[in-house]
Amino acid sequence: MKLYFHPLSGNSRRVLLVAAHLDIPLERIVVDLTTGKQREASYLGVNPNGRVPVLDDGGFVLWESRAIMVYLAEKTPGQTLLPTDAQGRADVNRWLFWCSAHMAPANTVLVQENFVKQRTGRGPPDPTEVARGEALFAQTAPVLDSHLAGRTWVTQERLTLADLSLAASFALAGPARLPLEGYANLRAWLGRVQELEAWQRTAPPMPPPTARS
Repeated sequence: MKLYFHPLSGNSRRVLLVAAHLDIPLERIVVDLTTGKQREASYLGVNPNGRVPVLDDGGFVLWESRAIMVYLAEKTPGQTLLPTDAQGRADVNRWLFWCSAHMAPANTVLVQENFVKQRTGRGPPDPTEVARGEALFAQTAPVLDSHLAGRTWVTQERLTLADLSLAASFALAGPARLPLEGYANLRAWLGRVQELEAWQRTAPPMPPPTARS
């Protein structure tokens, strides 16, 4: 299987985490987002959205990171990241969808403003956008923090796709200056995920910032 990805992409990290945890070999093909490779015609033929990641499994082309996560789990006999019973799967899917609709978008604003702009030399953070991102974070993070009270993992009392999907949204928490203070349950859970071998194996190299002219 081939994976078109970028090492600093949180969406790509989700898929890499699942593959690492399940020991699924992937041929990795880097799509250089900084030079606009994702907008070239050849890549848009793979994913018309111009995003990463994309999985190519012998000609079956699949985009959307969480769909790829589910696909990899379903192809792996004996895996425990995705429950086999209907209610368990629904609960994991609930958090996958919630991550996509709420937590990831909130974090992405701050990642773009506080990290991506610096790394690509696109100027300082926009205070209006930072304020918007922090407001979205303040609406969303308490939901996850409250849910994690007294829990080790997000659901099913074990590591699931829900944990890996959500944790990938926090992969750049430090450089993106995500306001995690006051969310003790969330920070403790994230620390547990970061201790996983899969997390450590998929940690991306951090390139130096691009100098602004």
